[in-house]
Amino acid sequence: MLAAGSYLLLRWVIWGPGGNSVASASQHALWVGVIGWLASSLQAAGNAGILHVNPGLPALNSTAGIVPALAWPVLGCLAVHAIGQLSYPVPRLARRQADLEVRRVRDFLPRPLAWTVAAVFAGAALQIGWMATLPGYAPISYGSRPDPGHGLVPYGGDGRVPGVELASYLGPVLLVLAAGTYLVLVLITHRRRLEVLDTEENNLLRTIAMNRLLRTVATIASGLAAIAGNHAARPDPSVVSNGWVNVAGAVNLAVLLAMWWWAPPKLRAVQTKGTARAPGERAAASHPASRLCMSLGAALGLAALFPALVAVLVPGAVTGHPALVVAMAAAPVLVVTVAGELLIQRNYGDRGAPRVWPRQPVSPALLTTGIAALAVVAGAILVTAVVQADLGILPSWTPTTWACIAVALLAILPLVAAKRRHGITTTVPGLDAALRAITVHRVVRTLAACFTVQAGALLLSAGPAIQHALDLEPAPWAWAWDVAPSTGALLAAAGIVIAVIPVRGFARVPARGRIPEKETAT
Repeated sequence: MLAAGSYLLLRWVIWGPGGNSVASASQHALWVGVIGWLASSLQAAGNAGILHVNPGLPALNSTAGIVPALAWPVLGCLAVHAIGQLSYPVPRLARRQADLEVRRVRDFLPRPLAWTVAAVFAGAALQIGWMATLPGYAPISYGSRPDPGHGLVPYGGDGRVPGVELASYLGPVLLVLAAGTYLVLVLITHRRRLEVLDTEENNLLRTIAMNRLLRTVATIASGLAAIAGNHAARPDPSVVSNGWVNVAGAVNLAVLLAMWWWAPPKLRAVQTKGTARAPGERAAASHPASRLCMSLGAALGLAALFPALVAVLVPGAVTGHPALVVAMAAAPVLVVTVAGELLIQRNYGDRGAPRVWPRQPVSPALLTTGIAALAVVAGAILVTAVVQADLGILPSWTPTTWACIAVALLAILPLVAAKRRHGITTTVPGLDAALRAITVHRVVRTLAACFTVQAGALLLSAGPAIQHALDLEPAPWAWAWDVAPSTGALLAAAGIVIAVIPVRGFARVPARGRIPEKETAT
């Protein structure tokens, strides 16, 4: 599913009709990095090898639990970057330009970043090797015992498996990550030439792809070291201890921040885009209605934080099913969108001006995303309802269903407001239609993000109860719910990404009736 979704996104959303441009190539590289980063989380394996003192907490100390938790991020990240190279469009010109140069990995490799990543891998290998020498401890229940100098002192805590046992998992995974990284680097080196780019730009695009790959695998390698550090830092529960600190975890955070900061280079055409503005673009961007529409982007971002504001001002108000929290974040965004249309009509609307509806109010990319989000949340609700009914679990899918319906009904208001708003008197062709298209885009984007996050929240909230019931009554399909938490987290992250993509992020080629403004609508 990850491979198919990545391929469809890159080939249809990024390289859609009319998307064969330098900007499309740059966005393709960006989305490969974003999807690969989302797939690289090792959070599910954070407590690998730890024996909890509380028997009710799941322990990740078996092959069936550790291997999937480690394999999914590593193989998923490498697969996304490999698919990213294979999903570039094939040459379409009748006469193709051939490259006779011999390509080598080191010709495109960003050297400072490569040496930094090599140091991270070496540090991870040393951390795992040192952990392999440490003994294991059995968990001991918390208690206290007399001490001559301090009275009663506490003892007890979680245990851990022998270090060599956990190292037998982390070591091979690190080797697979290193070997897979090299193979993907080779694939990037020999990737087919793009017709829209010259030789220098093709080479720079390969460097950009290597930059994004190396930054992601560096965080995975440091994450493996953090898992080993979490195991090594655990004290013997039979001995009195004042606590423990995972130094490797702090290093992992530093590596993560450094990789975020290490931005890739940009194609020259993308860097200079927008520096020269045509008179029509200046007129569209300077129109008061355009400035009002663009200023709503910040208001939409603040509106999405409404649940957090309520939680701070009224402690305990934001409780209950997570579907309600997601709906509380989406509803204010739609309300602000309605308010924006009403303000445009009140301040700049003219009854005598024609109402111009955009030829294509929603781009194919966003429309595909919205339909996919609706299908995902419907599938998640259906599967959860069937499984919970089969296992006799209290249904938790009904709040998600009603929350999605309520948000969908609320979304009708901004659509009607955009449709019925008075026209704007302006000399800029297509400005009125472009403002309506931006409103429709924001509504569909909000619905797509809401539905995606709702599906993820449902899997995250319903998964533990279903897993516990399946432990008591095993079923042939029980393995599918082992990945429900990670799938839910991935869907929630994808929904957040959809929510913050600017209006221009879904379509690279402006259609007739769009604002060709320099400023990006959000």
